[in-house]
Amino acid sequence: MKVRRILRWFGWGVLGLLLIASAVGFVAYWRSTNDCGRSVPDGAMRMKAIRHCEYGPPDVLKVAEVEKPTPNENELLVKVHAASLNFIDAGLVQGPLLGRLIFGLRKPKFTGFGLDFAGVVEAVGNHVNEFKPGDEVFGGKLGSVAEYVCVRKDHVASKPVNIPFEQAGGAKHAGLTALQGLKTGKIQAGQKVLINGASGGVGTFALQIAKALDTEVTAVVSTRNVEIARKLGADHVIDYTREDFTKGDERYDLIFDNVTNRSMSERRRILKPNGICVLAGIGGAGPDQDQMWRIVRGFGVSLWSRLTDRKFRRYMTTWNQADLKLLSDLMAAGKVTPFVEKTYPMSETAAALHYFGEGHARGKIVIRVTNDSSPPQAMTQ
Repeated sequence: MKVRRILRWFGWGVLGLLLIASAVGFVAYWRSTNDCGRSVPDGAMRMKAIRHCEYGPPDVLKVAEVEKPTPNENELLVKVHAASLNFIDAGLVQGPLLGRLIFGLRKPKFTGFGLDFAGVVEAVGNHVNEFKPGDEVFGGKLGSVAEYVCVRKDHVASKPVNIPFEQAGGAKHAGLTALQGLKTGKIQAGQKVLINGASGGVGTFALQIAKALDTEVTAVVSTRNVEIARKLGADHVIDYTREDFTKGDERYDLIFDNVTNRSMSERRRILKPNGICVLAGIGGAGPDQDQMWRIVRGFGVSLWSRLTDRKFRRYMTTWNQADLKLLSDLMAAGKVTPFVEKTYPMSETAAALHYFGEGHARGKIVIRVTNDSSPPQAMTQ
């Protein structure tokens, strides 16, 4: 009797918690909102920016008129010339369930779009001595597809004079992801490095950075991207539609896996003893159920590999100014050149994201912000 009573109370307790959680979730869902209904104050400076007031397909992206930002004491006001698309941008717009728990259940809390940019400093805060108005910079800021952004001084670096704005605008996130991933793999001169998925935004940077660090690089790409990989400096190119790179005789010190579409045993087979496989990406151009499973499986593989002599490593890209400066130096030296496949005007950002979402983009897809005279578009409330 006592056990039955305990089980009954336990069941009622669980039911009560579920009801409370449901009520909290219901309230949070309907209170989830954003500032899309707020008008620009009279007399305030205005600018155009891309916004998405709802979750959904790329068509929710609209050109809107918003208030021009003002830098605080540690920030720069930058007039944006170019920005670019990244994997995370597609996810923020689509609003997968896990992301909504962070960024807003019913509507996105933050309605800006974009992460990378390049432009010219227009003003600086009182505590900024490293940059001055007129300096050309590149870096990262959420909501970068806008005429102006205010960005922390440690989130930018000087734009090399030999790199146009449209190329520099696609450098920050993909470049840092590639550089920090190779560092996670403890890359060293003279090593043999394989890059699986060497033709995308991150892959084209990883290929060039690995070559700049004096390694022997093998690029794995599709037939249409073989020549691009060669032009970017790959020593060897494998067309995965004709050859299975996991069944060859070559062994590698480092695998930079941008796709993670092969099993642990297949990748272990081509790693040298004490070699490292860096799980840098999950393929595609936005989160879906299969890609979420790849993330979960990747963490499991990483933990299991701690018991073996061939390691699998995951990492998170960080906004590290020292790495951003190194990336700038590599570009200035001509060792790394951002590869841009297509450029769209800001008014066609939705079309750019449509193309990006097809999953076959090569290099970077860039949004040209300056000289876009398109009018603001109607926003859904």
